[in-house]
Amino acid sequence: MKTTKVNLKKGKAINPIGENLKRSKNNRKAAAHLLTAAKYHLAAATHHEKGNHEKAEKSTISAHRQVTLSNKTQKAGKQHAIIG
Repeated sequence: MKTTKVNLKKGKAINPIGENLKRSKNNRKAAAHLLTAAKYHLAAATHHEKGNHEKAEKSTISAHRQVTLSNKTQKAGKQHAIIG
């Protein structure tokens, strides 16, 4: 049986260690997507500088995809957040 401790002063639930690990994993996953997005953006800038605008466009689309994945991961992580 799972019990939830409550901080009586603030009225917030205190999550057990397992919940904190889930949030940590979600944060790391979201950060990994953002790092990949940054790499794609840098590649897009390099392609633009070299005049290869088609490759730059593809890199930009890939970067946006990674940002979207990061946002979805963060929203999924909010389910594990402290309510209060």
